[in-house]
Amino acid sequence: MARNANKSLQAKLVLLGDMGAGKTSLVLRFVKGQFSEYQESTIGAAFFTQVLSLNEATVKFDIWDTAGQERYHSLAPMYYRGAAAAIVVYDITSMDSFVRAKKWVREVQRQANSSLTMLLVANKADLEDERKVSNEEGEEYAKENGLSFLETSAKTAQNVNELFYEIGKRLAKAKSSHETGMRLHSRAGQDRGGLFCCA
Repeated sequence: MARNANKSLQAKLVLLGDMGAGKTSLVLRFVKGQFSEYQESTIGAAFFTQVLSLNEATVKFDIWDTAGQERYHSLAPMYYRGAAAAIVVYDITSMDSFVRAKKWVREVQRQANSSLTMLLVANKADLEDERKVSNEEGEEYAKENGLSFLETSAKTAQNVNELFYEIGKRLAKAKSSHETGMRLHSRAGQDRGGLFCCA
């Protein structure tokens, strides 16, 4: 019974960040449950889909994993414009990748749609001994910029599913509040109950 009442939504999700930060590894861990120690660099962007069944909704993610190399930077707006969510990833063992992540955050805040859900992700949490960016630094920056923050490890799968579930839940929540907002603009009385009434 409840399943019929479940909303389904399709959401474009984009991963941004420096080359080698582990964007592809995070996606492959989430989509296929796999991890490879030697991941080839993404060229341009790679596309994946994955469906998440949440209590609130079924979310079909169209995931764009963008290349981190500088020469592909100009292509990125093609992917994050119109995206429902963005994950900006940096590598905890590289201060450079953290600095570049901040640039991505600024660029997306400036250019993407204002309702976009953005998360800052500190990847490679399994490499604690080589850490160059403290958890506090990441958390502090995220807080200052109104982002959620999570440390992940694609290698050990730490927080990987949690990351995508968190985004799914936020999008489902935003969608339902958006729908109630939209209802105000519809012709009175015609929209009562919507598709999901009385299931």
